[in-house]
Amino acid sequence: MSYESSVSRLPSPLKDLVVTSQADVGKTDSDKAEVAQWIEKVAGGEVALPDLETQLVPRTYIVSNYLTAADVALYGALHPVFTQLQPIHLYPAVTRYFDHIQTRPSVLTAANALSPAFSSVSFDFASAPPIERKADAPKKKEKAAAVAEQVEPTVVAESKDDKSPENKPKEKKEKKKDAAAADNGGKKKEKAPVGGKVAADDAGEPMPSMIDMRIGHIIDVKKHPEADSLYIEQIDLGEDTGPRTVVSGLVNYIPIEEMRDRYLCNLKPANMRGVKSFAMVLAATSKDGKDGGVELIQPPPGCKPGDRVYFEGPDYENAQPLAQMNPKKKIFETIQPGFTTLDTKEAAWINPVTKSVHRIRTKDGICVAPNFIGASLS
Repeated sequence: MSYESSVSRLPSPLKDLVVTSQADVGKTDSDKAEVAQWIEKVAGGEVALPDLETQLVPRTYIVSNYLTAADVALYGALHPVFTQLQPIHLYPAVTRYFDHIQTRPSVLTAANALSPAFSSVSFDFASAPPIERKADAPKKKEKAAAVAEQVEPTVVAESKDDKSPENKPKEKKEKKKDAAAADNGGKKKEKAPVGGKVAADDAGEPMPSMIDMRIGHIIDVKKHPEADSLYIEQIDLGEDTGPRTVVSGLVNYIPIEEMRDRYLCNLKPANMRGVKSFAMVLAATSKDGKDGGVELIQPPPGCKPGDRVYFEGPDYENAQPLAQMNPKKKIFETIQPGFTTLDTKEAAWINPVTKSVHRIRTKDGICVAPNFIGASLS
């Protein structure tokens, strides 16, 4: 079904909101089709909050990396729900998404024109109850889809406990204090720096400072023998154990000669088509989507392998990162929608609640995207 047909099925004043906002209907044919599908779902009342919550955890917008008419339609459909219930603790990702969309200039202008039908909704995030994070039932490991979007030199978020198969503990049982030490990468817990906070565990709300990001140097790269879209890289992180093996889905976006001898950043480990990847490179995807290009985030000049990468701000820059992120907690997936590049092309995380901007940096300067403004980082 076409975009026009889908919009025509929306009830008033929701249809008026979508039309008045003049939001993008999609920059590519695939995006246009997805936008029409979402508006069709809204028109048919087929959007369920639990399903939407799951889909929005890793996303800023419902289609691609920019605001579309689908977001405006979803916002309008959700407006009566949040006006009456405000289920912040039940659907935190949907709440974050709703609040973000209602503050977009084009949406705000359209909503004001149709007031009071779409009056602004205020949220008391400070007094909202903490989110109860329950462990998921055991299941097969999922492939890290985010890797397919990684590109070039950027910041590396690493996992200290899982550097190589040989480093896994051999003992079946340990005393409680030994087990606690093992959970912290085999090291004793470090004291918080003076004036700083420590992210000693993953209790409470996810914070960007929980992610351990380091500068890495690609010393070798080749194509994955079993997957045409994947590179296998050897990345020096300044560790005594030697370089890490990293698998990145960048073949279709970055030529292999541009991957060699690059400095970058890494994330969590994962299995990629039979090859264990012990980190992930941080890349920027154009605001126009992958069709607009993907590029590696570049650290500032003078960086060395192993240098710490952190977020500006007193709450984050002196905090101790987690030794290893629990994939069930979805810490990175929760924080990632706030990753972007500013008008200066500087990499940053924008707090979805306070809208404060925290640039991503090392001691030598700010990490940047070579060409992209408003890019999504993953």
